[in-house]
Amino acid sequence: MNFFTQRVRRLGSLSSLDPERDWIILLIVATIVLIIVVVWNAYVFDTVATGGVIGSPTTTAAPVFSQSSLDAIHTVFENRAAEETKYTSDVYHYADPSQ
Repeated sequence: MNFFTQRVRRLGSLSSLDPERDWIILLIVATIVLIIVVVWNAYVFDTVATGGVIGSPTTTAAPVFSQSSLDAIHTVFENRAAEETKYTSDVYHYADPSQ
């Protein structure tokens, strides 16, 4: 443990505080990061705007549904539509208890 504390103290004493240098380094690093982000976003926008794909394109798989299932669903919706028209066209008569 004593070995590590001596090393840390020695490293701390070697570096002198220079706020101007530290701020310049910070601004340079921030500017470089900003430039990298802007270039990356421009590349991604251009790729997507022209119809490209970022990364590896996915393969299209065969559909996982069957035609009989779709027909059954279609039949259910047709039956519901038929019942709705019966209610709106006065085929079903009911006594209104509030009258």
